[in-house]
Amino acid sequence: MHTPTVELARELIRIESVTPDDNGCQDILCSRLESAGFSCERMVFRDVKNLWARRGDSSPLLVFAGHTDVVPTGPLEEWTHAPFSGIIEKGMLHGRGAADMKGSIACFAVACERFVSRHPRHGGSVALLITSDEEGIARWGTRAVMEELDKRNTRIDLCLVGEPSSTSTCGDTIKVGRRGSLNGCLTIHGKQGHIAYPHLAENPLHHALGPLDDLVNTKWDLGNEHFQPTSFQISNIRGGTGASNVIPGHVEIQFNFRYSPETDDEQLRGTVHRILNRHEALEYDIAWGEPSCPFYTPNGRLEAVVKQSIRRITGLCPESATTGGTSDGRFIAPSGAEVVELGPVNATIHQINEQVSIRDLELLTDIYEDIIESVLNGPDSTRAERPASDMTA
Repeated sequence: MHTPTVELARELIRIESVTPDDNGCQDILCSRLESAGFSCERMVFRDVKNLWARRGDSSPLLVFAGHTDVVPTGPLEEWTHAPFSGIIEKGMLHGRGAADMKGSIACFAVACERFVSRHPRHGGSVALLITSDEEGIARWGTRAVMEELDKRNTRIDLCLVGEPSSTSTCGDTIKVGRRGSLNGCLTIHGKQGHIAYPHLAENPLHHALGPLDDLVNTKWDLGNEHFQPTSFQISNIRGGTGASNVIPGHVEIQFNFRYSPETDDEQLRGTVHRILNRHEALEYDIAWGEPSCPFYTPNGRLEAVVKQSIRRITGLCPESATTGGTSDGRFIAPSGAEVVELGPVNATIHQINEQVSIRDLELLTDIYEDIIESVLNGPDSTRAERPASDMTA
């Protein structure tokens, strides 16, 4: 028999929940949490299922946030083990979502069950905010739930997001913020024609070279002591008819900014247009995506509690970072909540053969439980009563 955390993680991984389809994961969580005394509410917006599960009605309100949706598997034949099989081999749990982030969700749930079983009359409140729209457009998931909670005047004090934050060892890194993200699609127009008669055509690929070089070599900002400088990256270039003897009529360039708090999306858009407008003969238009704003929780109570719990359980002194992609923390932080991300090692997320260490899942369960203990029962709570994780296989 495996531990409750590992068994729950396997059960969730075996469900094919490619974004935005939860496909029953939240039903499993709801059943378990209700048995532990949580009030579970299904929040469905458009085709996105969300779960808001809370125990307690007083402050502080500590929330664990995560997502049951996963990215597509990619070529099945390249996986060593079927991506939704939940195979365990040599101490590793394999499958899509193992690290990002069904493993963390299993740790959340079991940590809450263990805490509640020892402290049925605990102070404060603990809740889980689970969505199935983090890996997709992220409009009808955590963002929509936060809008609904705001209408109800429900205020989250502290929020731990279970994204895979660790770099080499479980607990070596926590995320206390994230850069913003802004997508754009630049279309440069020309005139289609025969490649042997270039004087009768306008080649948009050639027109794109100078402006793109300017954009790539622009220093957008210098970042600051907590954030890397803003990065501009081209992700796709599409042009041509497929024939080798045709000058295309237009070229489409997709790009992304990962930006620090030293700038904002309005400034970035303005600078891009100024750079392009310097090229007088350039005919273009841009479709901008909705920005994901940066967030940062500086030296807050939750950061201190998380670091203390990691040290207590693992002996590590974690680094606080703001690197990596964005997360649903960007929708929670504007409410005033302190947001910290702590999860397993991120080495295989979104990859073929995604996997997570069973040992890491057990450590995370202990750390999460210790965090709940610290927030809801205070620093002098009886942690010695918590049994060590059962590492039987």
